Amino acid sequence: MVEVKIHMTDKTVDAPKYAKENDAAFDIRSSEEKVFRPGEKLIVKTGMRMAIPEGHVGLIWDRSGLAAKHSIHCLAGVIDAGYRGEVGVVMKNLGTEEFLIEKNMRIAQMLIQPVATAKLTEVDSLDDTDRSSGGFGSTGLK
Repeated sequence: MVEVKIHMTDKTVDAPKYAKENDAAFDIRSSEEKVFRPGEKLIVKTGMRMAIPEGHVGLIWDRSGLAAKHSIHCLAGVIDAGYRGEVGVVMKNLGTEEFLIEKNMRIAQMLIQPVATAKLTEVDSLDDTDRSSGGFGSTGLK
């Protein structure tokens, strides 16, 4: 188990926690109230700073209920170990109706995962594979 230190800069917002034992991600809450119009992109403040240990990353993901019921999607979800500023959640309303983000509402979830740092080596060519450059949709639907 890895320890992540949390500093709540807004004491009126509940600190993050896992909703159930063995959950993969913990909930992140909003520290502000905003009306979220259809098609709009917002950065929602959380009132939270954190110290993710070296060799780990925090990945921000949608809350399934907000995505399925209200078409609210999270974007830009990588929090690096060296970042110590307030965590903001970039969100987009993909739905057709306004959505009210309330203060202290659970708006996203974060997974803490280990990171493998790659050695990046520039080369003149790459070996070929069966897939080669086959990309989007190259394996079909069935």
